Amino acid sequence: MSGIRNWLVMAAMLSGWGVAGVCLAADKVYVANEEADTVSVLDAASFKTLAKVRVGAKPHNVQVSPDGTRLWVTNNGEPVADAAAHQGMGKDEHQAMGVGAVWVIDTATDAVVSKVGVGLHPAHVVLTPDGRFAYVTNGGDNTVSVIDASTQRPVSTIAVGKFPHGIRFSPDGTQAYVANLKGGTVSVVDTASQKEVTQIPVGKGPAQVGFTPDGRLAFVSLSVENAVAVIDPATRKVLRRIAVGTVPIQLFATPDSTTLLVANQGTRKKPGKTVSMIDLGSFEVVKTVETGSGSHGVAMDREGRYAYITNTYAGSMSVIDIRKRSVVATVLVGKGPNGVSVRP
Repeated sequence: MSGIRNWLVMAAMLSGWGVAGVCLAADKVYVANEEADTVSVLDAASFKTLAKVRVGAKPHNVQVSPDGTRLWVTNNGEPVADAAAHQGMGKDEHQAMGVGAVWVIDTATDAVVSKVGVGLHPAHVVLTPDGRFAYVTNGGDNTVSVIDASTQRPVSTIAVGKFPHGIRFSPDGTQAYVANLKGGTVSVVDTASQKEVTQIPVGKGPAQVGFTPDGRLAFVSLSVENAVAVIDPATRKVLRRIAVGTVPIQLFATPDSTTLLVANQGTRKKPGKTVSMIDLGSFEVVKTVETGSGSHGVAMDREGRYAYITNTYAGSMSVIDIRKRSVVATVLVGKGPNGVSVRP
């Protein structure tokens, strides 16, 4: 913990600059603190906490809209203390109901401006590249909710595989890939018809998906197999599997499509604390970067200079300099940090 405190002190002293005087590209980083019912808002240059926004119960994932004006947060709805209809019910009982919601935050004011009901136990939210729709995976009822981003109203519900978790869009926005955690498949959703068109068998425990920005490759983390499956989007076939650390969860490809970062969470009893960096030419792990206990979430600035990693069991976020392949800062956030997103 002393190392984390030292970084906090250094960041405050640098006042607007990154570690070693390097100015970071993004201006805000958002972290969902699942065990604190908050979203941390961090200045990406100084790492100072700008705000902690109270949201619904167990916020799992966050996503900044393409235009940077809104942050979408998946959670399990109002805490019981704020819900008159459930007076006398304990918080754990309320959460067990699986009340699902997405809350929307104005990134200029960091205030909640909307609350949208979705399905049971929502996990991840992503915005279509054009910003028109938000897609939310509902692990409790095997669906994806589609929300009109302008009206912030649900417009469609898509049936997918068993316990959908991670979701990402193809670079051209025509397809969404959904990792079905308990189904061993990736659902392919056609965004024009808003329907599932097929499921790709991938392996055990698919947690999150991703694409290279050039659209050449897709990926899915296999949390039970300690591996990443590489998918050809053209044939929708698994090309190979790459061994990584224990219980890989989130992953993200660099903007130049050359490197894939994979966060290896491990378990609470045996935490993982690394990020695997995979060269997408050789498909080999070329560097294993040590971050913090329970490496989970991965986000990246649009220039591909820095990656932001949430450390679930440590209550912190690490910043990786991608070119140097090393951690340049680790800062405390809230309890149980999970999803992370960057406002460009």
